Amino acid sequence: MNKKIWCAVLLSAVMIVGAGCGQKAKTAPPPPASASEPSSFQADDSTSPPDAESTPPDDSTTGSASGNDSGGDTGETKGEAGGQAVQDQPSVQKLTIDVFYTDPQEMELKKAQKEISFESDIEKYVHAFKALQDSGSSDLVPLWGKIELTKMSVDPQDAGLLHMDIHIPDEARLGSGGEQFALDSLKQTMFQFDEIKAIDLLVDGQAVESLMGHMDLDHPIKRGE
Repeated sequence: MNKKIWCAVLLSAVMIVGAGCGQKAKTAPPPPASASEPSSFQADDSTSPPDAESTPPDDSTTGSASGNDSGGDTGETKGEAGGQAVQDQPSVQKLTIDVFYTDPQEMELKKAQKEISFESDIEKYVHAFKALQDSGSSDLVPLWGKIELTKMSVDPQDAGLLHMDIHIPDEARLGSGGEQFALDSLKQTMFQFDEIKAIDLLVDGQAVESLMGHMDLDHPIKRGE
């Protein structure tokens, strides 16, 4: 009889130890890596999120939530969060810049002034290029009017290096004089921003030797050269 009791006790102990060993420690999954998005513009980027808009809260929803939770605290928290969201929105800045075109006979560069609006540095550069594409005057011929800007970004390792990628349709190609004026107008327009020290200009993603087949194209184009 004692032998049977001791066998039962021993069997129970073995089962308890086995159950404890069978359990696996649960480990929390690693936190997702934080993604940093570089400052860039891409003409065909359909995945860019729309600009955030401040939407006023629905009174009925707010009242219902306040009734379920602690009324005063909930309303105060929502108000603080809403105020913070408004403060975090970038402010629109305006700047008058020099933009360079040519005359109808392509004899020389002509300087004009335009006002641009932007919320970030990359938007400032994009709108400066867009100003090169439209003079708004028949006496000032834009040399970049038919050239398409497909991508623009600031180098993540060198904030003074501006990357540009363009597409040149056949009807946008110029002669040697026009090509030189186009490069000069780009340099004089973009290098007025002190933070830009160099421009790497690509055509369809390629570092071509010449913009339109007449003039050499440096990679990058440096300020003062």
